[in-house]
Amino acid sequence: MTAQPHDFVLGETPLPEKNLRAIRAALVIPQDREAFDAGLKAVLDEVRVSLDLSALNTFVHRWWISACDSVRDPEGRRQMHNRAEQVLAGGSVQRASRGARFSPLAEEDSHEKFQQ
Repeated sequence: MTAQPHDFVLGETPLPEKNLRAIRAALVIPQDREAFDAGLKAVLDEVRVSLDLSALNTFVHRWWISACDSVRDPEGRRQMHNRAEQVLAGGSVQRASRGARFSPLAEEDSHEKFQQ
């Protein structure tokens, strides 16, 4: 038997289950929990009217991805929210260095260099 990429790795934090209670519990950043709660209320209102669960399934999947990110890198989530608040306040955002984690801004820079 060979190890697969999705197999549990000893020492790695397990991902949350894909249900509303587990997802909300995994959201450690207050901004994420507030957005989750507001979004859940809105999607449940939509489902009540439409009787179509696809919106709820989409909501659960989207927030499960965010919950997984929160479990793996809570500090990265905090930094993301801080940068977003800076941008919304009209401030500038520092670009990531070459050795840093993925940054859409860094990717845009490299893409522009290849276009020239």
